[in-house]
Amino acid sequence: MSLDVVDLRTFYHGRLGQVVRRILRAKIRMRFSDAAGLRVLGAGFATPFLGVFRDETERVLAFMPAEQGVLDWQSGRGVASALVEQDIWPLPDSAVDRIILVHALENADDPRELLRECWRCLAPGGKLLAVVPNRRGAWARLETTPFGQGRPYSRGQLTNLLREAQFAPLTWSDALMFPPIERGMVLRSALWLERVGSWGWAPFCGVHMVEAVKQVYTPARAKRKPAKVRVRAVEPVLVPGGAVNTGR
Repeated sequence: MSLDVVDLRTFYHGRLGQVVRRILRAKIRMRFSDAAGLRVLGAGFATPFLGVFRDETERVLAFMPAEQGVLDWQSGRGVASALVEQDIWPLPDSAVDRIILVHALENADDPRELLRECWRCLAPGGKLLAVVPNRRGAWARLETTPFGQGRPYSRGQLTNLLREAQFAPLTWSDALMFPPIERGMVLRSALWLERVGSWGWAPFCGVHMVEAVKQVYTPARAKRKPAKVRVRAVEPVLVPGGAVNTGR
């Protein structure tokens, strides 16, 4: 099922979505607390979490994939959102310093190509923060929220995916320790469950949050031996008259 921008907006305007927004926005802000004067890009559907960077960064951009649709999002300097292809962004190399991926990796047709585009657009030493559903969590098992769509990941799968795209994972954190239930008692205790759950419920959290840095230099790989070219042998075929057809 493909995510639609209208459904995403409706979710984050609802009671459950507002709690999710509050929790994730605080954790994203904590991870990128050094964004003053930098260029920040949110990809996927990151606009609910980008507002905290408006006043201190050089610029904030929001890229939304064509399959999802785009919303008119203002950064304080005019419209800052754009409709793009998942793995082709209208930016030059090394154009931004920080990238935030939300509802992006799990819904990408080719996650590796998306990460390669992130690598291209990040400046040397730039950082990526990916918020991805946990495959062992309850949020990935219920389709009533956007985190139940697409492809959830384990920490090991995310690590391999990032390393293949020349990113080095730095720090991990988990979020959404409470169940994805829109009930008053659950929502009122969500912040308390978030603190308590980090001690014993982390393996079954709703999302993984991984911060990774762009690697400019990678270890040289050993040279491979040239592949052997196999030539198919021609088998003689008898023809009338006792001669042998050699293919000439």
